[in-house]
Amino acid sequence: MTSRGAPRGLEGGSHRNTAGGAIVTSPRDVVLNAWKTFSSRDPERIAALFAEDAEWIAPKGNATAIALDHTDHMKGSHQIGRFIAQEMHRLFSEIDIAFRGVYVDGDVVIVEERMRATLPGGKPYENEYCFVFEVVGDRIRQVREYMDTRKGWRMVFDEGL
Repeated sequence: MTSRGAPRGLEGGSHRNTAGGAIVTSPRDVVLNAWKTFSSRDPERIAALFAEDAEWIAPKGNATAIALDHTDHMKGSHQIGRFIAQEMHRLFSEIDIAFRGVYVDGDVVIVEERMRATLPGGKPYENEYCFVFEVVGDRIRQVREYMDTRKGWRMVFDEGL
């Protein structure tokens, strides 16, 4: 989701196969590879990371969904891929993501991050996020997204902090 390459904290540790693609060996690898691929802004490559019936669930009424007139509960790999590759960039530009931590328990991967971006009109955006990824095989089945919704609302709708 960053336009400046992979988020900080993802450097190194990636193995390549003979075709140059990443070898995914664990749920952690699946999720970290996904974050790297999000920056490609290629909806088909991004969709391929998710199970066909994947879900991405964000807090109801969050500022991003309202500002973009978009659902807070995406269903299906192609809807998710299109949102990450194209739609979110109508609201956020110059995206910079810094990882705070990556935690794994079986097929569940939790990512804590800070996202900074520029909003339309040049205003800055900065918020903390927590994503809970459920991985099945080499695909993401579900993402539950958490953030400071009030802080996001204030920045997106210019209500001051």
